[in-house]
Amino acid sequence: MGKKILVTGGLGFIGSHTVVALQERGFDVVIIDNLSNSSLEVLGGITKITKISPEFENMDLREKEAVSAFFDKYPDIEGVIHFAASKAVGESVENPLLYYENNLNTLIYLLQQLKERENSKFIFSSSCTVYGQADELPITESAPVKKAESPYGNTKQIGEEIIADTCKVTKNISAISLRYFNPIGAHPSANIGELPIGTPQNLVPFITQTAIGKREKLSVFGNDYPTPDGTCIRDYIHVMDLARAHVVALERLLDEEQETNYEVFNLGTGKGNSVLEAIKAFEKVSETKLPYVIAARREGDITAAYADTTKANEVLKWKAEYSIDDAMESAWKWQLKLKKKETEEKNKTV
Repeated sequence: MGKKILVTGGLGFIGSHTVVALQERGFDVVIIDNLSNSSLEVLGGITKITKISPEFENMDLREKEAVSAFFDKYPDIEGVIHFAASKAVGESVENPLLYYENNLNTLIYLLQQLKERENSKFIFSSSCTVYGQADELPITESAPVKKAESPYGNTKQIGEEIIADTCKVTKNISAISLRYFNPIGAHPSANIGELPIGTPQNLVPFITQTAIGKREKLSVFGNDYPTPDGTCIRDYIHVMDLARAHVVALERLLDEEQETNYEVFNLGTGKGNSVLEAIKAFEKVSETKLPYVIAARREGDITAAYADTTKANEVLKWKAEYSIDDAMESAWKWQLKLKKKETEEKNKTV
């Protein structure tokens, strides 16, 4: 058996792809997920790809006693990758307390457990939102962490501070924060992908759902930003590249290659694309014209963000390999598969 790794939020978008990458690398995975923004069907998708069904615990990490009981049940966990969190910028502005409770309490309860263990390895799912609107582009890890533009961004900033402060005084915990830019795409098999519950909060699921006819039109929030085409610029990274980065970071921790017991890495492609460029990339690979309208700017959005990936490239020996076209193509393949499944189920009930 391989080393046992806990993946929280392992049925979510990035979590599920990372579970696949871990299993393919020989790790034994246990998933915790409360299914608040994911589906049990994802477990079947993971198993279809890897031919291994990961262990699964349906639990809420906001319940401190449940977290403690979990580690009693699985004393052989050798590493934790922590994805479980609420993640929509707009929703966090409207419901800040939900975000502070869900994103911070869960992190604290996990670290309290890891503190009691001899040798703990921890990877935190962070975000480029910690930089706010950066002074310089591309953004390096040493860029100042600005006042957060949203409660979601603030939970990532505070989360990183909690981990850094804990590592400072807890030498048995080694941790890495991975600051993602904008994850998109799906597994090439189309057995797993981004599966938002309700109205999508991210651009690409909204694009694919509009193209398939599930949404009437796509709203582009603002076309008066100081960018070449007036729309926001983001660094869109394929979820498969992102998943692989987690495995590389975990192996760095397990092999004890860290320079300090807390490190931070940007994960992106190093290239920015505007929202309109992302739409055009989708239209090209899907051969589908997308109905969209320009809407008012959205609170919490920044003008532009793309990564300087030098540190991840050199230290982790990791580099993004997929293009935005690859990511859009896989996202569309996934959406077509969902539509086919929906139609088949509808026909069964008729």
